[in-house]
Amino acid sequence: MKKKAKEVSNLASIKNNIFALKIAWSITKSNVIHALMLNILGYFEWVFFSTIFMRYIIKAFEKKMSFNSITVFILICGGVFALIGLYRSYVNNVAFPLNMTKTYEGLYMKLYQKARNVELSCFEDVEFYNKYTMAVDGAGDKIASVVKNAWGILVGIFATIIVFFSMYDIDKMAVLFVVFPIIGNFIFGGILNKLELKRYKEGIPNERVFQYVNRVMYLAEYAKEMRLSKVYSLIKEKYNDAIKKTISIADKYGTKSIIMEVLKVVFTFSVIFEGVLLYGAYRAIVVKSISLSDLAVLSSTMVSATWILIGLFNNIVEAMKNGLFVNNLRTFIEYKEVIPEDWDGDMPETVISSIEFRNVSFSYKDGKYALKNLNFCISGNNVVAVVGHNGAGKSTIIKLLFRLYDPTNGEILVNGRNIKEYNLRAYRQLFAAAFQDYKVLALSVKDNVLMGHKVENEDEAVIEALKKTGVYEKVETLSKGINTILTKEFDEDGAVLSGGQYQKIVVARAFVQNTPIKVFDEPSSALDPIAEYDLYKSIMSESKDKTMIFISHRLSSVKNADRVFMFEHGELIEQGTHDELMKLKGSYADMYTKQAMNYLAVDKIEEGVAL
Repeated sequence: MKKKAKEVSNLASIKNNIFALKIAWSITKSNVIHALMLNILGYFEWVFFSTIFMRYIIKAFEKKMSFNSITVFILICGGVFALIGLYRSYVNNVAFPLNMTKTYEGLYMKLYQKARNVELSCFEDVEFYNKYTMAVDGAGDKIASVVKNAWGILVGIFATIIVFFSMYDIDKMAVLFVVFPIIGNFIFGGILNKLELKRYKEGIPNERVFQYVNRVMYLAEYAKEMRLSKVYSLIKEKYNDAIKKTISIADKYGTKSIIMEVLKVVFTFSVIFEGVLLYGAYRAIVVKSISLSDLAVLSSTMVSATWILIGLFNNIVEAMKNGLFVNNLRTFIEYKEVIPEDWDGDMPETVISSIEFRNVSFSYKDGKYALKNLNFCISGNNVVAVVGHNGAGKSTIIKLLFRLYDPTNGEILVNGRNIKEYNLRAYRQLFAAAFQDYKVLALSVKDNVLMGHKVENEDEAVIEALKKTGVYEKVETLSKGINTILTKEFDEDGAVLSGGQYQKIVVARAFVQNTPIKVFDEPSSALDPIAEYDLYKSIMSESKDKTMIFISHRLSSVKNADRVFMFEHGELIEQGTHDELMKLKGSYADMYTKQAMNYLAVDKIEEGVAL
């Protein structure tokens, strides 16, 4: 049974607001300053109008001051308020939009950098991924809200003190009405915000379903399946199920939220607004303890005090609510990576003599071992094949070798040293890889091959890599050759290729890089036997002075490997050359024999027989 999520305390919520303020200040100081000035000027208008302006005007009438004196005072006040309005217009229409763009950029760069730096397992952890989703969701707006509310609280406190003194100066008992908005905002408003946060958290899994369905329905890669199958009904069912769960969550919190909202409004607005005015009228008309002019000033001051209090308490409650939401942002940014991308260490040698797995076991979060006590060594400049049925643990071995994960037990050594001792980024530069779960990006063919890596004579290198995979003839026919954008995500003239052609472009990523170790993970899964044969021929020709590792459950070209490792259920069960393993007549020989019919075309090519 899962433990109940820990509630965020008020103190933690305050710390979260301070954390958000520090982020805002580090990105755009001017935005924070403008927010402060707007709050100061906003409260100044309320306080000045109710406690100074109105009192001056009423006293001026009572003292029968000259019309010119009153006019000059009003014009000066009008000029000051006009300047305030001009500044407010500039900030809201110029400064804030520009600065918010910078804030979003700076904040999301922090989030994206953090997302890039955390280990791969975080993205396979549902709980962590939900927190990441909540951290990213509206992060910029939450930071802006924190800045606004933080200054609103500080300036509002000063404004409240000034107004209270003015009220106290007229009638000492009037200030007691402040208790009602406190009850409305802090008690009922606090309960309402906690209900809202719980509803938000429970709705995150459903929101992810909505986002997934939206992607499926508008991305071109799913369009064919939608039209040639009945999968739409399944997607619709999934969507409708998320809708039902969302409605259920709304029903769960709806009644409580309505009751709390009504109580909050009654105590925050109705009681203080009507109560203060009735009290003031009673003191002026019935008891006659204050004059009608004092009643007018008191009424104006009380109205201002009411709105200032409402604004102050709303800002406090909103700050507490923001603190709850910012907690996800803070938790994500302050998360300590297990395998951070900036892991420092020694620089690895570029000449590879050996790769060794020593007593290596590994289990994912579910606790089940994907690999069990592996012991094997790969000599440098050798071509090795890692084979086995689906689910044998082949891809997991590569993830461990790349340090996308660390072994649960045991160690991996390169050139006799534990790979944890190496600078991570420098260590990964030893590898060039083509993965089976590849992604083609909405970039040019050239960029999809280079993937940001710098090589000499880029165009020539890319073309040569594409020729080796056998896809350059197709790329050459595209409107802009290697500069043609792939997919139609952002370009109507983008090229849409076949699965096999995409896979060849991905394999070219490994060919274009001059690294000592090259890894090919199921590089021919989308190819026919003849194309597969040609591709492996190119891979073998690349093996000179390189350590080549290719993973496959199809054994067509394993015969040419220097060493074959056969895995089953996460264990190494056989190793040797192709001929040695065939003589054993074990699992490898059985698997090869069963697949032999698929290799007839390849065998004929090798024998020089025309097809």
